[in-house]
Amino acid sequence: MPGTIGQQGPQALDRTQVDWLAATAHRIQERIETVVEGKAEVVRLALTVLLAEGHLLIEDVPGVGKTLLAKALARSLDCTVRRIQFTPDLLPSDVTGVTVYDQHRGEFEFKPGAVFANLVVGDEINRASPKTQSSLLECMGEQQVTVDGTTYQLEPPFMVIATQNPVEMEGTYPLPEAQRDRFMARVAMGYPGAAAELRMLEGHAGADPLDDLQAVADTADVVKLIETVRAVYVSDEVKQYVIGLVGATRDHPDLRLGASPRASLHLMRAARAHAILSGRGFVLPDDIKHLAVPVLAHRLILTAEARVGRRDAQQIVAELLERVPVSLAAGGHRRS
Repeated sequence: MPGTIGQQGPQALDRTQVDWLAATAHRIQERIETVVEGKAEVVRLALTVLLAEGHLLIEDVPGVGKTLLAKALARSLDCTVRRIQFTPDLLPSDVTGVTVYDQHRGEFEFKPGAVFANLVVGDEINRASPKTQSSLLECMGEQQVTVDGTTYQLEPPFMVIATQNPVEMEGTYPLPEAQRDRFMARVAMGYPGAAAELRMLEGHAGADPLDDLQAVADTADVVKLIETVRAVYVSDEVKQYVIGLVGATRDHPDLRLGASPRASLHLMRAARAHAILSGRGFVLPDDIKHLAVPVLAHRLILTAEARVGRRDAQQIVAELLERVPVSLAAGGHRRS
């Protein structure tokens, strides 16, 4: 099939589709980078998670731009956005919604909570109680909310972008394992470089940079982008590489809890988005390698001995990337 990228029969992507998606995503990334200085890789990962129908956890110390990144992504897209400031007294009903009795009409009425939006920005999610954190489980996993026995669907696209401070900081609660597993990826902002911080002082000191940020894509564009990513070809060999890599976390002696089957699915979805952002209609092992740490590390729980030995999950994933063979997956694509 001339002009086709990858190998997926009648549903294969052509060069026009790949170029359109890459160009649209590039415009979104450029717009975000006008306010988030010097963090191109972090912005690209956020876009990857959006196109892969996932949710993003941004973790770092206060003041490095976690909320700014979440807001900039939301402002770059012309879709509904809601922000939730997570505090110790936040209730689950504030997040999901509540059913109230209308005396004038003589019937119960559902009042939607803050999750009823395309993009939900959860600021400092680990300052709320575990009970309130868990109110996001259903909507993140199934794109729906159940209140008083009635289920309400959330309109696509739906993405939660949550920020959190390190758990050793005062006033924070660790995220439950089930909550962490629903985030497709976790990323740390890190401190900006000297040049980026200087540009920030020159450009952001006088006004809020978000004020001038205009949307470059709407909801229909995002839905079309997501549908295009779903058609990216993944060979059986690359799928076996994903299974081998995730499976290796379950047998590692330094891990009390390895990655779940959901992690395998998230890694493959993210690799599809990463491939097409790189101008390809098929996934390579390099896509898996590039995303393995942000997709897998936050799901892993170390043994007590490993923590005493100052091991961390990122190190273990990096070691597994060196150990798990990719030779079979290396030939798993074909350019027609």
